[in-house]
Amino acid sequence: MSVEQLVVALVVVAAVGFGVARTVRIIPQATAAIVERLGRYHRTLTPGLNLVVPFIDRIKDMIDLREQVVSFPPQPVITSDNLVVSIDTVIYFQVTNPKAATYEIANFLIAVEQLTVTTLRNVVGGMDLERTLTSREEINTALRGELDEATGKWGIRVNRVELKAIDPPTSIQDSMEKQMRADRDKRAAVLAAEGQRQAAILAAEGEKQAAVLRARGEAEAAVLRAQAEAEAQAMRAKGQADAIGMVFKAIHEGNPSQQLLAYQYLQTLPEIAKGDANKIWIVPSEMGKVLESLGGLFSPPKGQDGP
Repeated sequence: MSVEQLVVALVVVAAVGFGVARTVRIIPQATAAIVERLGRYHRTLTPGLNLVVPFIDRIKDMIDLREQVVSFPPQPVITSDNLVVSIDTVIYFQVTNPKAATYEIANFLIAVEQLTVTTLRNVVGGMDLERTLTSREEINTALRGELDEATGKWGIRVNRVELKAIDPPTSIQDSMEKQMRADRDKRAAVLAAEGQRQAAILAAEGEKQAAVLRARGEAEAAVLRAQAEAEAQAMRAKGQADAIGMVFKAIHEGNPSQQLLAYQYLQTLPEIAKGDANKIWIVPSEMGKVLESLGGLFSPPKGQDGP
C-alpha cells in the first residue's frame, strides 16, 4: 500500500470515528438534553443511549432535572411602618419542562431570583415589623404561591421557599431587646407578687382552720365537762336518794316513836350548819311540834308526880 492510500484510509477512519462519536450520545440520569436540528428545536433526549444525526443535529443545553437549592443574598425590604429589614431567602425548585426552561426564559436562575425579590417586597410591604418577624410561615406560603404560578410557564416548579433570617435595623434590635427585658422583669415581678399573695392566703386559711379547730375542740371539751358534771351530779343525787330511801325504809321498819324522830332531827341540825353555802336557816313550821316532842322526853310519865 502506498503512502497516499494509507493517508486516505486514515482520513476515512477518522471521519467515520468522528461521525460515530457525533451520532452516539449518552445522557446521564436525571438529565435532559435539548436537540436542535438545523437551528430549530427537534427533540429532548432522555437519560441513556441516544442517536443523533451528525452535523445536522446539535445538543443545545444539558438540563439538570433534580431539585435545586438556591440561596439568594440578603435583600432590603421596607415594611408597612417604614422600617427597612434585611431578609435572606432560600428557594427549592425543579425543572419539569426542559424545553420551556430553555426557550421560554433566557436564564431561569436570574429570573427566579428577581421574581423572588419583587414578590418578597410586595408581601412584606403589607406587614408591619412585628407581624413580619412572627409570620415566617405566612410569608413562605405567599412567596411559594406567587413564584410557582409565575414560573409555571417557564417549566419550573417551586417546591418550597424558606426565610433564613429577618434582620431589623440595629436601633430597632436594641429597642426590642430593652422591651423584652422589661417584659420579662414585669412578668417576674407579677409572678413574685402572685406567689406572695397565694402564700398569704394560704397562711391566713391555715390560721383560720386552726382557730376553728381550737374553738371546736374547746366547745367539745366544755360539752364533755358539762356532761361529766351532770352525770356526776345525777349519780350523787341518785346516791343520796338511795341513801334517804334506805334510811326511810329502816326507820319505817323500826317503827320509831315521835320522840326518837325529834331527837334525830336535833342531831342532824349541826351537820346542816357545817356547809359553807348554808348562810340562811329556814325553820320549818313543824319546829314547835318537834320541841313539844322533845319536851315530852324529859317530862315524867302520866300518873307519876314529881318528888
